[in-house]
Amino acid sequence: MKTQTRLPIAIALAAAVLFAAATPASKAMLDQIPPFQLAGLLYLGAAVGMIPQILSERTFSAPWSIDKKTAGRLVGAILFGGIIGPVLVLLGLRLASSASVAMWLNLELVATVLLGWMFFRDQLTGYGWLASLGMLAASILLAVSEPRAGFRAGLLVAGACVCWGLDNHLTALIDGIPPSQTTFWKGIVAGTTNLAIGLTVSGMSAPIAVAGAALLVGGLSYGISIFLYISAAQKLGASRSQIIFSSSPFFAVLMSALFLGESISRAQLSAALIILISLVFLFLEKHAHVHTHKAEVHDHWHSHEDPHHNHPHPDSPRVLWHSHRHTHRETRHAHPHWPDINHRHRH
Repeated sequence: MKTQTRLPIAIALAAAVLFAAATPASKAMLDQIPPFQLAGLLYLGAAVGMIPQILSERTFSAPWSIDKKTAGRLVGAILFGGIIGPVLVLLGLRLASSASVAMWLNLELVATVLLGWMFFRDQLTGYGWLASLGMLAASILLAVSEPRAGFRAGLLVAGACVCWGLDNHLTALIDGIPPSQTTFWKGIVAGTTNLAIGLTVSGMSAPIAVAGAALLVGGLSYGISIFLYISAAQKLGASRSQIIFSSSPFFAVLMSALFLGESISRAQLSAALIILISLVFLFLEKHAHVHTHKAEVHDHWHSHEDPHHNHPHPDSPRVLWHSHRHTHRETRHAHPHWPDINHRHRH
């Protein structure tokens, strides 16, 4: 394998490992920090973690400078992906084992695909339906295997995954600001909101060291992880990077066993196998259809390898991602599509 390929793969794996650490770390901290406060600290940490990337881009755009439609999408992404989703998953994490929650989080990918099919005009083939059924079967198996409140925990995590699925689609439609800045604003607004709600309900009772640890976990697992994933995706492509990133729940299960002392049950091993097979089906999901892109002038975060961008860049490298005002000519073409999520960790 060429060195230029090895490094992006290693970066994508590092992103998966960092994101995986969030589940067992959050499980450990929930004993001392209520869910709303923990969700707030995690996302504030994510905002802080994106500051180095934002500074390196040297193009900071205030969210109020974008058009109203895009601003509405950003607000929706913050509401569903930054405020509601994290609290739901932490409430589920209080009721179930870290390993089970980590595997339930694969429902985000299924939720993204199904929401795309229902509301965003994405197509879904037989492979996609098989993957969805497999993930559902694995989730039910995990819920049955949990000794207490398994179905309630599963429903809470499933609800979080639906929220993150909506977040993925809304974030993917945001023009004018790069993913790092979307993540920054989501972290600042959602983190402050959830922390304020948590402090209003119960007041801060966690030790300063634990609160600091929550900020650090957020910065690494939801901030730096996103930066690493974007870096890998720009070299490997979204589909390959997503396949590598899908290893994240399995790393989380391993960490839960090593650091929390959780035992890995036969039901969890069986569910993991079903999830793995379902992921294979999901990434076999591929289709193409003819569609038209209307002519328009706008600011858009893009690279020159994107076939939708037909304006000239004679002096810029093709892999450079940037945002500027440019004109699209109307184009009509067909190209293949794969399921791709742009969350918790990429936007």
